[in-house]
Amino acid sequence: MKSMKTRTTFVALAIALPLSLAACGSSSDTTTTPAAGSTPAATSSDSMTSSMPSDTMTSSESMGAASAVFGEGCAAVPKDGKGSFTGMATDPVATAASNNPLLSTLVTAVKEAGLVDTLNSAPEITVFAPTNDAFAKIPAADLKKVLADKPTLTKILTNHVVAGKLSPDQLAGDHKTLAGTTITVKGSGENFTVGTMDAKVICGNVPTANATVYIVDSVLMP
Repeated sequence: MKSMKTRTTFVALAIALPLSLAACGSSSDTTTTPAAGSTPAATSSDSMTSSMPSDTMTSSESMGAASAVFGEGCAAVPKDGKGSFTGMATDPVATAASNNPLLSTLVTAVKEAGLVDTLNSAPEITVFAPTNDAFAKIPAADLKKVLADKPTLTKILTNHVVAGKLSPDQLAGDHKTLAGTTITVKGSGENFTVGTMDAKVICGNVPTANATVYIVDSVLMP
């Protein structure tokens, strides 16, 4: 229990520090809303090539972990290459997501919020990752407004992140998010829903170097 509390505190500090620095930064932190259908260029601070944590999986471990994924949505993930389960398992989570074609809108949002380095350097986390179709459920004008509002966007994105790598048998229950909110996961086996909108886990237990990812079909609003 003490170990989990320490780890949770560490990850929360890892999130809080870059956000507090961003709040105190110069006008260079100003967010520009991307044009519809475009992906903003990454700066040196939000590059998807950030260093991996020291606890990176070996190739044999990543192949074993990738074989444990579940859900009908997993069929849409590439079979090989950097965007495959095996490829994602060797990259930190934001970098891994950038190679997954299901998560390009999420990656755009993470870049806009300046959370790439923060997520990539976190020691162990669980991420509930909304698909492109999940973001498409939000009216275009509202999504554009959220992408331009960095504090609101950060709150929404960190509402999808939980400290610690949660395995499927640990998933059901209440979990404190890095946004300071609590999300509830219901279900068992290979059938889970998340949050008040009952977002469905369509591809679960996806391994990355520093996180376990559960891909969901709806955005989890705080």
